Amino acid sequence: MRTSIKPQPTNRYAEAGVHLDTLDDLKTRIFKLVARTHGREVLSREGVFGGLYHIGQMEIEDPVLVSSIDSVGTKVKVASLAGNHRGVGADIVNHSINDILTCGARPLFFMDYFATGRVEPGMVAQVIEGLGEACRAAGMALLGGETAEMPDIYAEGDYDLAGCIVGVVSRGKIIDGTSIHPGDAILGLPSNGLHTNGYSLVRRIFLNELRWPLDRFVEELGTTLGEELLRPHRSYLNEIQALLQKIPICGLAHITGGGFYGNLPRILPEGCGAKINAKSWKPLPIFHLIQSHGKVSPEEMYRVFNMGMGFLVVVRAEDAETAIDAVPELARVGHVVEGSGVTIQGL
Repeated sequence: MRTSIKPQPTNRYAEAGVHLDTLDDLKTRIFKLVARTHGREVLSREGVFGGLYHIGQMEIEDPVLVSSIDSVGTKVKVASLAGNHRGVGADIVNHSINDILTCGARPLFFMDYFATGRVEPGMVAQVIEGLGEACRAAGMALLGGETAEMPDIYAEGDYDLAGCIVGVVSRGKIIDGTSIHPGDAILGLPSNGLHTNGYSLVRRIFLNELRWPLDRFVEELGTTLGEELLRPHRSYLNEIQALLQKIPICGLAHITGGGFYGNLPRILPEGCGAKINAKSWKPLPIFHLIQSHGKVSPEEMYRVFNMGMGFLVVVRAEDAETAIDAVPELARVGHVVEGSGVTIQGL
């Protein structure tokens, strides 16, 4: 007589480092957070394999979808060390908004990818809360995402955060820099800090070489090192939308990795270069600390960091004052010239 043996429950996947029960509980919690960002355009429900967004009723003539994908980079290492993860959610959302904003697009929806060695629900919730808050502030849906637990790829406590954004612009209103010509004015919108770039160098200087703790109060900054380094990346959506109501914009540049030298040429047509007057604004104290303590040359500073100007706007010279009246934060920082590349004066 053959005896039937009932298999005993095992949890070999958990032994391998992946905890399905934790992930299932977290998915339910995350869905409640992201649902707050959903309007009637979102047709997705909990559990679907793809996010659904209805674009049929947009009041936009000849709509063109604009997309971008990026990550927070090594700023997440600072967030892990500080145990403060909320800001990096805003970082990736606002960075992505600014990227598609350079085309004149408004954001529609965002999707994130969070990967870690061991899922810690509290940490993931902080990140998603930050994502959701930034999406709501932009009137954008957090449509979905992926949370991956990969113990053999990421060390305990490490994680990566990336995101994909989709926006829309009327084909006749795309901003691509092709109308830029010599004599145009270059205006700048200030940053609130490092945003999301240069953190590998910043961590080397402050944490490895100087060995400053993140809770060290830095008099020049008026705050702790950790609070300064974790300032969320600023979004320029409202300012640029206000500007578009007043004047035509010839070009927009998001000053991210590559600084002025790497980002401004991306929108300049052939035969056009740019001259930037570094004396036209005062860089934030954090940049002075990086340069002095890290012995970084002025040229490298402007190649790596935004130096206090996070977004550049190119307009006709005769429209510059109207632009500044509409958005008082704007400052004259340079002009377009014949030639190529970027020259920074006053270093």
